[in-house]
This record gives sequence, C-alpha cells and structure tokens, in this order.
Amino acid sequence: MKAVRADEISTIIRDQIERFRPELELSDSGFVVQIGDGIARIYGLENAMAGELLEFLPSGGGDPVYGLVLNLEEDMVGAALLGDFTAIKEGDEVRTTGTVLEVPVGDSLIGRVVNPLGIPLDGKGPIRAEKYRPIEYPAPSVVQRRPVSQPLQTGIKAIDAMIPIGRGQRELIIGDRQTGKTAIIIDTILNQKDSDVICIYVAIGQKRSTVARLVKTLEDFGAMEYTIVVVASASDPAPLQYIAPYAGCAMGEEIRDRGGHALVAYDDLSKHAVAYREMSLLLRRPPGREAYPGDIFYLHSRLLERAAKLSDELGGGSLTALPVIETQFDDIHAYIPTNVISITDGQIFLERDLFYQGIRPAINVGRSVSRVGGDAQNKAMKSRKVAGGLRLDLSRYREVAIFAKFGTELDKATQAQLARGERLQEILKQDQYSPMPVEHQIMIIYAGVNGYLDDIPVHDCRRFEKEFIDFVTTRRREVEELLRKKGELTQEVEDALIKAITEFKGMFRPSSG
Repeated sequence: MKAVRADEISTIIRDQIERFRPELELSDSGFVVQIGDGIARIYGLENAMAGELLEFLPSGGGDPVYGLVLNLEEDMVGAALLGDFTAIKEGDEVRTTGTVLEVPVGDSLIGRVVNPLGIPLDGKGPIRAEKYRPIEYPAPSVVQRRPVSQPLQTGIKAIDAMIPIGRGQRELIIGDRQTGKTAIIIDTILNQKDSDVICIYVAIGQKRSTVARLVKTLEDFGAMEYTIVVVASASDPAPLQYIAPYAGCAMGEEIRDRGGHALVAYDDLSKHAVAYREMSLLLRRPPGREAYPGDIFYLHSRLLERAAKLSDELGGGSLTALPVIETQFDDIHAYIPTNVISITDGQIFLERDLFYQGIRPAINVGRSVSRVGGDAQNKAMKSRKVAGGLRLDLSRYREVAIFAKFGTELDKATQAQLARGERLQEILKQDQYSPMPVEHQIMIIYAGVNGYLDDIPVHDCRRFEKEFIDFVTTRRREVEELLRKKGELTQEVEDALIKAITEFKGMFRPSSG
C-alpha cells in the first residue's frame, strides 16, 4: 500500500484554490399566496417588471409553469398563468426570468396551426423557429409610416367597389353573430392566393370544431400555403385568449419589418375584451362601464396601432388589420363597438335584416365606410362610371324603395331608379368561397351602372354576370388584358368593354322567370 504524502495533498488543494472562480447567481423569488381561475397572487417578487415572464415551480415536481406579470401592487404581484395551473398550489416557489413573453416568428410558421405561445396544434411536428419577437411592441411612429397607397383586394365586389381596403389599413368588420363576418375574412384570405400577402388568422374564444372547419376550408382551397392560424379556443384559459391577438400581430410584424406584406384578422375582439375583463376582475382591478376595466380602450388601441404601411427607408412593408366585433341586435353604440370604431380606419357593417333577405354579403352601404382605402383603390374601379356611380345609384335606390313599399304612384324617372337599383343590388350578391378578380368586378359593375342591365330581368342578372364573365375570359380575353395593362378606364378600354357587352347582350337569352 502506497503511503499518502502530505506535499501531494497540499499541491492538489493549492491547484484547486487557484482555479476556483466564484460564480454568483442572483434570482428574485417569491411564493404563491393565492391561486385560482388562472390568476396567481405572489409575495416576495420585489424586482418584478410589468409584462415579465415568471416561472412557477410546482412543489409536487413536474415541469415549471409560466405566467405573465399584470399587476404590480405595494406588497403583491398579480400574474396570469399561461399553462395548466392545476399543479400550482399556495406556497409554491415563483422566480422572475428577466425576460418578456416572446413568440416564434418567421417562415417556419407559415402553413401551421399554433397556439398563442407558438406551440403547434396540427400534429405536423415541432416548429424550428430561428427568431422570436416580444408579443408587446411599440407601434411605428408617424415618421416611420407612409400613407396607404396600395390596394388589398378582397375579391368581394361590394367591398372592393364601395369600401376599399388598402395595405396598412385597419378596417373593422362588425355585425351580429351569424351574419357573415368570418366569411368575409375567409374570402379575403382566399383572394390573396396569387399575391405577395401572408395571412394570419387569429381565432379567439371560438369552438375548436369551428376552427377545424375553417382550417379544412383553407387547406381545400390551397390557402394554408401562405397562412398562419393562431388559436386560443373557448376551452383555453382567459390569459391565452388575452395574448392571442398580440402573438398574431408579432408574427405579422416580422413579415412587415423585412419588407413583406401581411394581413392579420382578429376574430373576434369582443371575446378578447371579455377575456381581459375576466382577468381584470380576478386581479381585483376596479370595474368601470359594463364591468370592463378602465384601460379597455388601451387594450385594443395598442394592438391596432401596430398595423401600418412603413416608409420606403424601412423597406415599404405593410401590416393590414381586419378586427372583428360582434354586436347585439345591430347595436353599434355599445361600449366595445364604439371603442374599436374610433380606433380603426373605417368599418364594414353587416346587417342582420339584409342577411335574412338573401342579400349576401349583407353589407349596409350607408353605415359602412373606408376612411383611407379610396386612396389605394384601383383607378378603373374608382372611376365615376364604375364604383363612383355605384354608391350614388344604390343610395338613391334605398331612398326610393322606402316610398315604393307604401304603394305610392311613381313617375317614370323614379321607376327607372328603382329598376336600376334592384339590378345593382342583385349583381353585388356573391357566393361564399368565390372571390372575383378586380378586372371581372369592374366589367360587370360598369355594365350595371351604365344601364346595360336595365332591360335584363332581375332574376337573370346573376346568370348574365356569370355567362358574361365566361364569354370575356374565353372569347374576348383582350378586354381583360387591356384593363389589367392600363389600370384605369381609358377611352380605349371603355370602347372595348362596351363592344364586348353589346356583343354578349345580342347572344343572351332571358329565361321565362
């Protein structure tokens, strides 16, 4: 047996002392005082920041649960838990992370269905994101923006003609439930198929079966190739529903900031406000009107202000927002609807009575407006002989139609207004999942506004439209190409269009009705 030498031991200890480097790890920790309904009150986190991510460590073992700091009180911190909070108990340790909540962004998300934390829900494997962005981010300043100047075509005749949307705009879709709000969003997404726009659909508080049907529709039409779906369903806790639109916005901002174009639809912000109200009441914030907290306006304004068309120096990208608000009995004067109307650049109002009358999309033209989209509208569509005359003719028709209901005797001019208005209303009807290229929209609206349908029976107008578009695309393609090339209603384009309409009318045979 070898004897232990004291000098060897001394050498080893001396070497270890020389190599020792003290590492100090500081962590701010506290413990859970109260927890319930996804909201935790924590004592001891003196250095916690608003919006900071917290790490909850279950005393019974298992993976940590993360939460978001929402309330900073004198001796307590209020936080919303973003995962399964059933494992967290009173007395469990909580630590600060020093970071804010971030979500994965980039091309790896396109074609995927994820939750607001970026966790995939579609069973297609993990998402390997190369970049993350905070869900809360300052909106671009005035000097970083430029005016809306490029159209975002929805493929819906009534919208592209009378309530146009531009890239970088915030256009509200508002109406009662089951009046076609989501249908407008789906058609708009489908119409971006051959464009350079990436779409993000944020489902807030919806049934999972409803979202599954929507995703199936997008897959069937090939739209998932350029779409991201963010889902915080009705069965998810309120904190996930709260962060969902901010997560979708962060994904769109990444596309915008690199010079691309993104469209994000928030369906819907009424449920988002309800989720925030639930959290605020559990956090013991003072309730205000309709029990909403005092900062409910800021909740949506800081989200929608992030939609913008950036200046050329910053790449010229755009983020367009289509928020959805659900009303009760067409009442747009309630608290949340009036808030969002005042934030956005216009609204598309869907009326329940029009929907039940078979006018779909059920857009009330008188109460709908686009405050900046007209600056980006297609020049040919904007012409006085197309959309410029359409809104005026429809307004006159609606006024005269009220008197006609009472059986009043009308002169010939008024009867002519009624007849034209009926035909214009008929050609503005459009089936779901059938967005129309803007050139085709211009052709049929021109025919209606300029009286070429006045002698066509009302019940034949939609057949006339379909057969006329088929006629142009198969036998008079030069009209469509000329319209696309010129981009405005020049005399040359108008002459070619009139010739095609006249030729087709000579072939068209009205039905017996």
